Amino acid sequence: MEEVLLEGKNFKLVTESELPEIIDFLGDHLPDSIKFHQTLKTYLKDRVWEFHFYVTKTWPEQAVILHFPGMTRTPNGKLYESFSVFCPSDQLDNIYLLTDEDVLIDWTRPIYLNFTHAKIMEKLEEMYARTGTMEKLTGEVYCQLDEEIRTEEDESTTVFAEDAEMMQLSAEHAPMIHDLYPANHMECVEVFEKLIEKLPCFGVFSADGDLAAWMVQSYYGAMFSMQTRPEYRRKGYGLMLAKYLTKLVKQRGYMPFVVIRPENDASKGLYAKLGFKKYFETVRAILRPHEMSGDAQGGGGGGGKVTKQNGH
Repeated sequence: MEEVLLEGKNFKLVTESELPEIIDFLGDHLPDSIKFHQTLKTYLKDRVWEFHFYVTKTWPEQAVILHFPGMTRTPNGKLYESFSVFCPSDQLDNIYLLTDEDVLIDWTRPIYLNFTHAKIMEKLEEMYARTGTMEKLTGEVYCQLDEEIRTEEDESTTVFAEDAEMMQLSAEHAPMIHDLYPANHMECVEVFEKLIEKLPCFGVFSADGDLAAWMVQSYYGAMFSMQTRPEYRRKGYGLMLAKYLTKLVKQRGYMPFVVIRPENDASKGLYAKLGFKKYFETVRAILRPHEMSGDAQGGGGGGGKVTKQNGH
């Protein structure tokens, strides 16, 4: 098993007793901090996976926090090969602490950045430009910050068709959900098994018992992996699931949010009906040093740093 480092050059491992105070800090920066805020809340409450969080040694004066999930698929499967980062929008210059981190992160190898606020990623890309290139995938973060779900939609979405039933998913459904998940090359099936075991994960079942549509709550609090099998589309199952899971997520103390691809107008329309609004863009990226080919294997665990710019 890979050794968990207690500290790096600029960051230190967060103890569990410190997490509530960090959650409070992140709460002051919502909705920009929503992914980290909900990840920490989910971790403390439901412990879906064994995560590792690091903050700057000067926290909170220089408020940068890292999350190493240890479960996103990467070429070498290393703990420090994949992570996400958050810092407040008025502290983006402190990102240099990340690019100067040469113990936790090996910048001489490819790095896999999980969904991170677009403004943070822009700053990181600016600092990384001399070192390598970024392959990026953009999503849009939609949140429902209102206290109540829009009542005008309640009347039209509470009744299911007579030939369908909504139920909590079970572990046996994980392989099919994983197979049809668009980013299944980045997540192992065990992740979905854990989500189904620990968090609200619901499906709509036909009269014959077939799983027709489904949606799950993620380890980072978002509602995701909504899928409807082609033969069951245009029956309103997606809206029913989204409405029900939104209500349940809020009852369990989480703030409902989703990440939607910019071209997915159908999902945007669906969530608009439930009062969700777009707040910011988020980016997933692969960072590759210039000297490495596009299919190079990743690294992690020390050995290099990004050439700093802008006086840092």
